[in-house]
Amino acid sequence: MNGADIIKKAYEAILGGDFEQAIVRFEEAIELEPDNAMAYYRCSITCARSGKWAKALEYAQQAVKLGPEREEYRFHLRTVQAKQLVYDAEELLTHAPQETEYALNMLLAASRLDPLNMEALLLLGAAYTSLNRYDEALVYAREALRLDPEHSAAQRLFADIKRSRSTLASQRRKRKRNR
Repeated sequence: MNGADIIKKAYEAILGGDFEQAIVRFEEAIELEPDNAMAYYRCSITCARSGKWAKALEYAQQAVKLGPEREEYRFHLRTVQAKQLVYDAEELLTHAPQETEYALNMLLAASRLDPLNMEALLLLGAAYTSLNRYDEALVYAREALRLDPEHSAAQRLFADIKRSRSTLASQRRKRKRNR
């Protein structure tokens, strides 16, 4: 069996909903034809769909290395890199809130790699809000709404930021009058 036949088997597995088997098949094709950039690319896509971001990143990098002229490989790599950064930043925000500034840098990098990554935009808005940096938070909430005006989480985030910013401004005015 050659690489093309094995890739066909991988697609059969995908059509059957068995992504794990598809990954195994793509990896077999890669082993058989280690210079086949398309096999790495397709395996990366399948890994990404299965939430295996580290593997998806590894295969996407190899696809770009073997086929640097292919824009779709480079685009996919940026998307996977952004997703990995968002995942890592979310972990930091959840388990190490003292690392919020570092997580913000990761999210900003993710947003540059994939400007359409809604998760990055929402997390940026939420992280800036947690630091009471409402103007910056609004920038990302607005951008999320611009991408998807009907996105309920983006709508809630935007409304929450506006309310928090208004409350903070009101408290400042009260303190100023009480001086």
